[in-house]
Amino acid sequence: MHWGIGFASSRSCVVDLSRNQSISFGLWAGSEEPYTFYGDIVAFPLQDYGGIMAGLGSDSWWKKTLYLTGGALLAAAAYLLHELLAIRKEQEVDSKDAIILHQFSRPNNGVPSLSPFCLKMETYLRMADLPYQNYFDGKLSPQGKMPWIEYNQEKVSGTEFIIDFLEEKLGVNLNKNLGPHERAVSRAVTKMVEEHFYWTLAYCQWVDNLHETQKMLSLSGPFSDLLKWIFCHLTKGIVKREMYGHGIGRFSEEEIYMLMEKDMRSLAGLLGDKKYIMGPKFSTLDATVFGHLAQAMWTLPGTRPERLIKGELINLAMYCERIRRKFWPEWHHDDDNTIYESEESSEGSKTHTPLPDFSFYSRTETFDDEGAENSISRTPDTDFTGHSLFDSDVDMDDYIDHEQCK
Repeated sequence: MHWGIGFASSRSCVVDLSRNQSISFGLWAGSEEPYTFYGDIVAFPLQDYGGIMAGLGSDSWWKKTLYLTGGALLAAAAYLLHELLAIRKEQEVDSKDAIILHQFSRPNNGVPSLSPFCLKMETYLRMADLPYQNYFDGKLSPQGKMPWIEYNQEKVSGTEFIIDFLEEKLGVNLNKNLGPHERAVSRAVTKMVEEHFYWTLAYCQWVDNLHETQKMLSLSGPFSDLLKWIFCHLTKGIVKREMYGHGIGRFSEEEIYMLMEKDMRSLAGLLGDKKYIMGPKFSTLDATVFGHLAQAMWTLPGTRPERLIKGELINLAMYCERIRRKFWPEWHHDDDNTIYESEESSEGSKTHTPLPDFSFYSRTETFDDEGAENSISRTPDTDFTGHSLFDSDVDMDDYIDHEQCK
């Protein structure tokens, strides 16, 4: 008996994935919003008309192999479609007075995200002390972007537009201490990082170091290894095509790494011995730079950017550690170099433990300081005694920087 793979929907239809070259799950009916199918991937028996497989004979074993291989790939593709496009009933998302952050799922190496922009956005929310809820549904924004947010039923994508939206709606401003010249420099550096340095990182992550990136993906199921392989090689092709269109992908590997090194040296020179890029107080630019440098620091083992940031450009490594400790106290990494660790750090803290997905995360829970002297509030940045977890030997000052967000 032979089997087919199909998609069963509650809308009284079955799409046979084994008999279609391509299918579309969006139906347009004169509106801007597409209809969405919800259902399950199913397998069903096929009748062998005329004994096709039996009629191949013993001398056609290679054809049988092709059929079996094709069936396995179809089954894997169907499962990948189910997992990556989330063909299931969506949960209700209540975004009333709450920031819902849609982003890619956590990788399995303890790093919050393999996407510089997702890490940038979540770090910004923590810097601004804005409570938010993560939603790892894998669903892209209406513009096809990731990350994106929902707030009071409004959907905003693109990290720059998200930040502008939150500043307007909630009155936060991490750049209020910057003058006109500093704001201009901040924007110029942001564009260098996001429009140039990003592509060199993407090349290292999804082309040159693809095997290690594949290990970090978090996918479960009977075909997880195959799905990771398929996903990584699809992404590799997309990245190479996008880089070619950008222009940077037309250079050789050595030239791409040369451009990456120039960007990293520029950031190291700009940072110098300052605590943050623009001075003693963090700004939006720090969320951007950290989101990208963290990839070189923790997701590209053994590569040229990792050796550079942990070697010659040590001030960038300490900068990344400084931000990680302050705004990601639950993020630990078992490859931490002892030069960055405080004397009080324990071996138990250096393990790959999944990041807690706080229902609604906030660094301080509240800005209300009344009664703080008579009570101990346990938040993600304090231990059971109420003592700050930010203290370390990498120039951590008192926890007062959130005042600039007020």
